[in-house]
Amino acid sequence: MCSCMVCRVSATLAPSPVRRTPPSTAPRRRTRVLALPEARWALASTVAFLIAFPLDLAGASAWLYGPLYVVAYAAGGWEPALEGLRALREKSLDVDLLMIVAALGAAAIGQVLDGALLIVIFATSGALEALATARTADSVRGLLDLAPTTATRLSPDGTEETVPTDRLAVGDTVLVRPGERIGADGRVLEGESEADQATITGEPLPVPKAPGDEVFAGTLNGNGVLRVRVERDPADSVIARIVGLVEEASRTKAPTQLFIEKVEQRYAVGVVVATLAVFGIPLAFGEDLTEALLRAMTFMIVASPCAVVLATMPPLLSAIANAGRHGVLVKSAVAMERLGEVDVAALDKTGTLTEGTPEVTAVRPLPGSGLDEDGLLALAAAAEHPSEHPLARAVVAAAGARGLRPAAAEEFVATPGRGVRATVEGSVVTVGRPGEHGASDGDVLDGDVTGGAVLDGDVFDSGATGGEVLGGDVSGREDSGGTTVLVARDGVAVGLLTLTDRVRHDAPAAAAGLTAVTGTAPVLLTGDNPRTAARVAAATGITDVRAGLLPQDKVTAVRELQGGEGRKVLFVGDGVNDAPALAAAHSGVAMGRAGSDLALETADAVVVRDELVAIPAVVRLSRAARRLVVQNLVIAGVCIAVLVVWDLVGHLPLPLGVAGHEGSTVIVGLNGLRLLRESAWRRAVG
Repeated sequence: MCSCMVCRVSATLAPSPVRRTPPSTAPRRRTRVLALPEARWALASTVAFLIAFPLDLAGASAWLYGPLYVVAYAAGGWEPALEGLRALREKSLDVDLLMIVAALGAAAIGQVLDGALLIVIFATSGALEALATARTADSVRGLLDLAPTTATRLSPDGTEETVPTDRLAVGDTVLVRPGERIGADGRVLEGESEADQATITGEPLPVPKAPGDEVFAGTLNGNGVLRVRVERDPADSVIARIVGLVEEASRTKAPTQLFIEKVEQRYAVGVVVATLAVFGIPLAFGEDLTEALLRAMTFMIVASPCAVVLATMPPLLSAIANAGRHGVLVKSAVAMERLGEVDVAALDKTGTLTEGTPEVTAVRPLPGSGLDEDGLLALAAAAEHPSEHPLARAVVAAAGARGLRPAAAEEFVATPGRGVRATVEGSVVTVGRPGEHGASDGDVLDGDVTGGAVLDGDVFDSGATGGEVLGGDVSGREDSGGTTVLVARDGVAVGLLTLTDRVRHDAPAAAAGLTAVTGTAPVLLTGDNPRTAARVAAATGITDVRAGLLPQDKVTAVRELQGGEGRKVLFVGDGVNDAPALAAAHSGVAMGRAGSDLALETADAVVVRDELVAIPAVVRLSRAARRLVVQNLVIAGVCIAVLVVWDLVGHLPLPLGVAGHEGSTVIVGLNGLRLLRESAWRRAVG
C-alpha cells in the first residue's frame, strides 16, 4: 500500500503501444471497489474493529474481543508493514511503517484500541488510493474504445481487404461505409457524408464531409460512403494523442507528491529518532526499563499524526457530503481542497454552457408562400419525420410542442450534407441548409423561379428568385450563431427555420459567480465555430472567447492561462475532447447528464444535475473547508506540541496522553463537521 498514489498512477498509465478495442454501445466496465485487494483487506479490518469496539467498551471478556482486534491488526496492517519493510531494505522510511510501529507499540503497553484505530484509518486510506488509481487507468484505456479495431483498406486495383487499424500506413486508402467509425485520421478522396465528431471537436451536430475535408479516427460516419486517404499513423491520431495528453497530465502531478514524500520521510525519521532517544537516554541514566519503555511508547502515541490527519479530513469530507446533497459529486478530499485554490475558470461550450441539442428558435414563412408559421413548421416536420438527423429531430419536436400533426411523408430521400426530400400531400418538399449543396449561398439563393428559392443538387431542383431577400436573412441568422435551413415546396422556397443550441438558463449567473469567486472573468474554450461561440459568449457575459480548438489546443490554452503567473485554472467540460484539458487543469469539473465516461472519470468533480450555478458555490464551499483545515491543523499542532513537551519535560501519564491525543481529534472532528449544515451551502451559494 504505497503512499505515493500518483507514482502508482504513472506506472499504471505508462506509455505503451496504441491498442484498439472493438467499439461497443454497452456501458464501459469500471473497476469495482471490492475487486481491489486493498479494499477487501480494509473492509475486513474495519468490520473486525467495529465488532470489537463495543464489546471492549461494554467490559466483555478479552477472549471475546481480543481475537477481533488481532484480525483488525493483521488484515489492515500486513500490507503497509510489508511495504515499509521493503522501503527499509532500500534505506528509506515512510509514515506507513511508522504508524504500524506506533500501533504495535500501543498494543504492547495495553492500548490495543488506539492501535487498532490507527490501523483502520490507514487501511481505509490505502483502499481509496488504490480505487482512484484503478479508475483513472480505466478511464484512459476506455477512450480507445472509440476507435475501431479494423478498417477496410483498398488496394490500387480496387480490391478490399480488412486489416487491423494499427497496420494502416500513411498513404493508404480506406473505405468507410455508412454507420462505421473512421479508422484513421485522413482526408476524404471520394464521397459525401456527415461525421459525428463531437468526441473530438465538441460540435453538437454532424459535420458534412466532402472530398478534401479532414476526418478523424474514432468519429462516426453518417449514411454516406467515403474513401479516405490516411494522413497520420494510427499511433499519432488525434484520439491517440488525447490518451497521451491525459497520461502526461497525470504524471505532471508527481512533483507535488515527491514533495509530500520528502516531508513524510523527514517526519518519520524524526519521530523514530526522538522515540529512541526518549527510551534510550533515561535508560542510560538508570531509569527502570518498563518506565523508559512506557515513556517512549507514550511519546510515540502523542507524536503520531492521527490528529493531523483527522484535522484535515472532516472539513473536506463534510464539504463533499454537503456538495453531494446539492448535486455536485467531488471525488476526493484532495479534489475538494484543490477546488478552493482556483483563481481563473475556463468553460467548454457545447453541453456545458449550452444544452448540447439544437432547437427551433425562429420560423419565417416567405411572402407569397401562403403559409403561416404553424403551416411552415408542419410542412418541414412532415418531410423530416423519417430522418434521424439531430436537426430533423429538433424540427419534429418543435412541431409537436405546438400541437401540430404533420402529414405522412412518402418517397423519403436523405442526402448527406444536403438535406431531405419527401412527397407530402402530393407536393415534393425539400429541407436543407443553403450553401452546402454544391453552390455558394449566392448561387443557391439566386435563380429564375419566382416566389422563393430552392437548393441546388441532385436532391433539390435548381433555380430560385428572391435571392437578395433570402440571402440577407440567411446571412443574418448564420452570423448570430444559429443554423438556418431552407424549406421548399415543388421547387419554390416557402420559408426558413433557424435552429440554435440553447444556452443553459443559469449560464449567465454561473459566469458571474465564477468571476466573483475567482476575481477573474471566465474564458470560453470551444471546438465550435467562432460565430456560434461569440453568440454563446454574448449571452453569458463572457468576453474572452477561443474557438475552433482541437483537444490539444484546449490543453495549450489551459497551460497558457496557468502560464508564468502560476494561476490555478478550473476547467469545466463534458465531452471526450475535454478530457485532456480536464486533466491538465488544476481542477476539472464535468457535466453529469451529458458527460462522456472519460470526462466523468478524468474530472475532479461532477455536476450531477448540470446546474452550472453549483460550480461557484462548490468553490466557495471548498474555500470554507480549507479555512477550517487551517484552524484544525493549528489546534492539532498545538495539542501534539503540548503533549510531546509534557512527556519530554515532565511525566505525562499514559491515560492522560491518550485522552489528550484523542480529545484533540474529537475537537477538530466536530469543528470540521460544521460544514455539514445546510446553512454552509446557503452561504456558499450567496
